[in-house]
Amino acid sequence: MLEVRGLNTWYDESHVLHGLDFEVREGEVVTLLGRNGAGKTTALKSIMGLVPRREGSIKFRGAELINARPDKVGRAGIGFCPEERGIFAGLNVTENLFLPPVVAPGGMSVEDIFILFPNLKERAKSPGTKLSGGEQQMLAIARILRTGAKLLLLDEPTEGLAPVIVQQIGLMIAEIKRRGFTVLLVEQNFRFASKLADRHYVVEHGQVVDMIPNDQLAAKMDDLHRRLGI
Repeated sequence: MLEVRGLNTWYDESHVLHGLDFEVREGEVVTLLGRNGAGKTTALKSIMGLVPRREGSIKFRGAELINARPDKVGRAGIGFCPEERGIFAGLNVTENLFLPPVVAPGGMSVEDIFILFPNLKERAKSPGTKLSGGEQQMLAIARILRTGAKLLLLDEPTEGLAPVIVQQIGLMIAEIKRRGFTVLLVEQNFRFASKLADRHYVVEHGQVVDMIPNDQLAAKMDDLHRRLGI
């Protein structure tokens, strides 16, 4: 579904990604693991066209997106949930939910979204300023599901959340995978990621240094402890 090859990214004179290579197959949950500053978030922003300069290849369902504007990337069927979530404080839950346009058929209905996220149904008329961090995260993901985008880029979805909310987010990601969505996940919480992902790419200094299928994690734990400090 997504194929990234030789991706280089710069912020002004700062060269952040150095030939990044990875792929995400349809129906998978794939994680980018690495320490802070490794380039994981920059990889997601590069896919979305949200960086000033990028070179290499980013193909989504065979179409090259390396020179595409962010709006074209979104309309191709890729949804981005940034770490800061991007909830509009002056809009209520329902208004936030309907803000992004539908880009393809097959998105979840509001009824299905409220079944998956009962907290949002209860807070449907609450403004963004009144939502907890966990509710904001749920809303940020839910509004992507409504658009029909089939690939979700999730940046640190558990950051700063209570353990019970982290568990709910994990169950939600497992459910949307079951429904046929594909997820590329940037996550510092390795134990959370290990319960969800099919494969893990380890990123250091803007490069992929290892790819680990989830069923091989046990054999790689010593190396991961060294690389990630977990």
